[in-house]
Amino acid sequence: MHEENKPGSPPKPPAINRQLWLRFLTIARPYCVSENRWPLWAGLALLVVLLLLQTITSVMFNRESGEFISALADKDGSRFWGSIWRYGYILTAAIPIFSFYYFLQDSIALRWRKWLTDQFMQRYFKERAYYQLGQANVIDNPDQRIAEDINTFTSQSLFFSTVVVGSIIQIIAFGGVLWLISPKLIYFLIGYSAFSSWFTATVFGKPLIGLNFLQLQREADFRFGLLRVRENSEPIAFYDGESREISLLQSLFSFVFIIQQRVLRWKFKLNLFQFSHTFLTTVIPTVIIASDVLSGRLEVGLAVQAAGAFAAMLIALTVMVNHFEGLSRFAAVVERLYTFSQALDTQSAKMTEQSDNRIVTQRGTSLTCNQLSICTPTGERTLIKQLNLSVSPNKGLMIIGESGTGKSSLLRVIAGLWTTGSGEIVRPSIQELLFLPQQPYHPLGDLRCQLSYPQIDKTISDEEMLHCLDLVNLSSLTKRCGGLSGQIDWTKVLSVGEQQRLSFARALLAKPRYLLLDESTSALDAANESRLYSQLSGMDITPISVSHRQALLDHHHEVLVILSDSGWALEPACGFNWPPTYTAVNTVTSTTMFKK
Repeated sequence: MHEENKPGSPPKPPAINRQLWLRFLTIARPYCVSENRWPLWAGLALLVVLLLLQTITSVMFNRESGEFISALADKDGSRFWGSIWRYGYILTAAIPIFSFYYFLQDSIALRWRKWLTDQFMQRYFKERAYYQLGQANVIDNPDQRIAEDINTFTSQSLFFSTVVVGSIIQIIAFGGVLWLISPKLIYFLIGYSAFSSWFTATVFGKPLIGLNFLQLQREADFRFGLLRVRENSEPIAFYDGESREISLLQSLFSFVFIIQQRVLRWKFKLNLFQFSHTFLTTVIPTVIIASDVLSGRLEVGLAVQAAGAFAAMLIALTVMVNHFEGLSRFAAVVERLYTFSQALDTQSAKMTEQSDNRIVTQRGTSLTCNQLSICTPTGERTLIKQLNLSVSPNKGLMIIGESGTGKSSLLRVIAGLWTTGSGEIVRPSIQELLFLPQQPYHPLGDLRCQLSYPQIDKTISDEEMLHCLDLVNLSSLTKRCGGLSGQIDWTKVLSVGEQQRLSFARALLAKPRYLLLDESTSALDAANESRLYSQLSGMDITPISVSHRQALLDHHHEVLVILSDSGWALEPACGFNWPPTYTAVNTVTSTTMFKK
């Protein structure tokens, strides 16, 4: 859960104005000019044709309604039944027109959602933007914006677009009917619709749009809190933290409840106006033309037609009044997607711009750090200064130091997750590096997926997978989960030690040139840990390990000690005195000197 804009400041709510329209176009335009544009434009053209046919049938329905009412008033049976038969023919044609219209509209929205979701996900994962945005806390609930806001955006965009186009068609079609019956109804209609639209936008606009914007955010925060409980159920249970979690969730939901109450109060006021508007418009046209009907200048059927045409035109002219609640929620969605898109663009620009405080990464066959200084992502603290080291293939490196000195941060820099600092890293391609964290990650999928992750192009035989499971002492796992195609809740069924061994099997199958291990065997006993590390040398996999275990010295050639004052020391693993007691002596321009 993060806040947009500055931390602690409430997000700025959108408004229905020109800026919102431009932001809508920013999101919508790429699909309209993409390679998929021709099916889109063909579908939209067909929608317009169907709208025209809907309007034609509506005009015909309105005419026949007045016709059979007039026939009843005149007690003309043949005229009445003729009108009823025509009404039936029109109805037979109208049903498939209306049904296919909504099917086509939803189909276009679904295709648009698929395209837009794919585009946002590509940008979200490009250059690890998902990681950088999460570290910087600049956007709240990106998962909701991709999963829900895009769906709302595409469906509501088509809905409101077709409503506007349909309204224009209705105004043209029914305007002619109404003008022929009673021009004074036209004059009253224009003035009445202008006033009601202005009143709705002025009185209800800013409050409802702002509240809907906040409601979307608070609902997502509450849902995120529930998700965290599900993902961390075991540690919460170990801590006996149910009371604390309930308190936190109740606090999150209280924001949802308070905002929803405020929304309901404003919706109540809006409903008062909308229902008054609706009920008045059913009687106003009749009142206006009542004298013409009573004097006999206008027959009853034409009065019914006039009332129907008046209602149709009023709906068309007061689109904002009739759909304002939905429009306010749509405005909030547009704002959320636009800010998300801007955050992705900003992150992409940051990754491509050259800066003085950026670590340079070069491609090479071995791993080398030249004058490497590492800062935290925000730059307020320097963790390591002017590090120089080279890790040759099959010459493993063990990294030790006090907590918080920057051991894991060095692995992040090597992997390319952090770039704040200075100096140079020469390393193989990212495909030849593999990172194993202390808490393993298990993607959705079966056992075969767990072993092959993150490789998608490499084909691994079942025999290789079963062999690697045996190497990490997990040969019984296939029976427990139902074979390589079996799926279980890996994080809940397997112990942490088993999860770490499964991740090691993944590394043995991937065969990276360098394996970055961040306390990756912390849950294992000494025998299993030694067994796993012994497999690496036989496969030409070079380990770079963050650990506090003396036994791992036997599997590495050098030890890098990182001190709390940003200094460091590099020693041979053979004969290294444990526990280390390093003290900084002097800092010079290129390295830091130490004594033991």
